[in-house]
Amino acid sequence: MMKTRTFRAFRSRNYRLFFTGQSVSMIGTWMQRTAVYWTVYVQTHSTFMLGVAVFCVQFPSFLFSLFGGVVADRYSRFKVMLITQIVSMVQAVLMTLLVIFTHYTVFEILALSIMLGIINAFDVPARQSLVHDMVDSKEDLGNAIALNSTMNNLARLIGPAISGIVLDTLGAGICFMINALSFIAVISTLLMMRLPAYIPKLQTQKVMEGLKDGLIYLKSTPSVGRLVLLISLCSLMVVPYITLLPVIAKMTLHGNAATYGYLNSVTGIGAIAGAVFLASVKPHINLRKVLVFILCFLGLGLILLSHTHTLLLALLFAAIAGFAIMSLSTIINTLLQTMSSAAMRGRVISYFAMAYFGMQPLGSLITGSISNYAGTSATILSQGIAAFLIALLFLPYLWKDIHQGDKPLIKNSSN
Repeated sequence: MMKTRTFRAFRSRNYRLFFTGQSVSMIGTWMQRTAVYWTVYVQTHSTFMLGVAVFCVQFPSFLFSLFGGVVADRYSRFKVMLITQIVSMVQAVLMTLLVIFTHYTVFEILALSIMLGIINAFDVPARQSLVHDMVDSKEDLGNAIALNSTMNNLARLIGPAISGIVLDTLGAGICFMINALSFIAVISTLLMMRLPAYIPKLQTQKVMEGLKDGLIYLKSTPSVGRLVLLISLCSLMVVPYITLLPVIAKMTLHGNAATYGYLNSVTGIGAIAGAVFLASVKPHINLRKVLVFILCFLGLGLILLSHTHTLLLALLFAAIAGFAIMSLSTIINTLLQTMSSAAMRGRVISYFAMAYFGMQPLGSLITGSISNYAGTSATILSQGIAAFLIALLFLPYLWKDIHQGDKPLIKNSSN
């Protein structure tokens, strides 16, 4: 019974195809991400430049994700995702050619990272909201979102571990090449899907009006708006601890690229455990209350990580943090998709993407700057404390019963 409940979204053919293709592609994505951050740190030996690298990948999501949400609501989400995957493959090919065949600089890598960030700003809202159309039963939506997180974090487990080995033996260029090839899988499975025919909508609204309506919707739906604010604060003040993982690997643990890959991988192990847990929960569990415990668990993991200097304990506490961050983002994503209307779902997800992916680069710059002066341990300690403070701040809204008029927490809407 537990196994059936955990994987019930696989009953939908389209979702099985999506999961298969994305699983391969995400391994390549994590290989490239690991290679970029390690290469930047090795060449510059600067935590600030690490923050800049994260900033270049993710800040475009902050700038353009709202436009990506409007595009996802105005046009075929399938076609938007297909285009973004093809362009992402082109970006990976350019990265491969740059590193293997030229005397590249860090700034050229950063420029291509900005390109990828812009692509992701349009990819994430379309991809996340398209999942709603892939499952045959809307009761399986929450399960599908949790399985998506499992897939992403399984890739986070495998990708960095492979990347660490490849970096030490073959170099960063091969990591980028593998990522480029991995897009063949996701593009192929997308083309094999049988989705309902897209019916173009009569567009009487300008893009800027669509953006304004999305903001009005958040303001008029406080239960949705508070969740976006919560993930914004976490992405700004807590999640960017990940920026310092290369520093922990090299300076605190006196390791190498493989050590960095292991830290990323165990973070993925913890995240997978969290995703499986969420995919297995009973349909009517109050996810808002779970958020409180998850935030406290995240804070505890970071505080412990900030005080350890041994590899085994660092791996354990990194896994705890990975469990908490994945659970946090997946719960909020599920709540937002189930509580928002079909007409606004793309824009709501774009605000989620702006908050989660867009605030992280700002936080990474802050984290890198603080770490340069206060040290890595003190910075991670402060991020753990921030998680507890955010939990305390939102406790009155998360713990009380849902207001009349809100949709069920996990029981999905048919919109």
